[in-house]
Amino acid sequence: MSIRSIDPNFHVTGQIKPSQVDEIARLGFKTVICMRPDNEGFLQPSFTEVADAAQSAGLDAHYLPVVPGSMPLDQATQLKHLLSKQTGPILAYCASGQRCAAVYDLAKRTS
Repeated sequence: MSIRSIDPNFHVTGQIKPSQVDEIARLGFKTVICMRPDNEGFLQPSFTEVADAAQSAGLDAHYLPVVPGSMPLDQATQLKHLLSKQTGPILAYCASGQRCAAVYDLAKRTS
């Protein structure tokens, strides 16, 4: 898992596994956000599997899937809303973290 900090409260990474969620909690994250649609990749764990592990570790989990190449205005609006309500560091993931960073940038620009 390679975590990149976008700002002090928002970080991105590639696909996570349920077995990594305890480590994510130990690193101090309070929320995980999945921006990768289920069944996008071979052997990708479902969001439900990750969300169950997150709940067991005391983390909030949210599903904001973004199809590659789409214009994710709805997800950016939803992300902006989540950012306004979350306390503590957030870890968003997709295949590489790139979509998460792009949606975050779009969320910051929307009114």
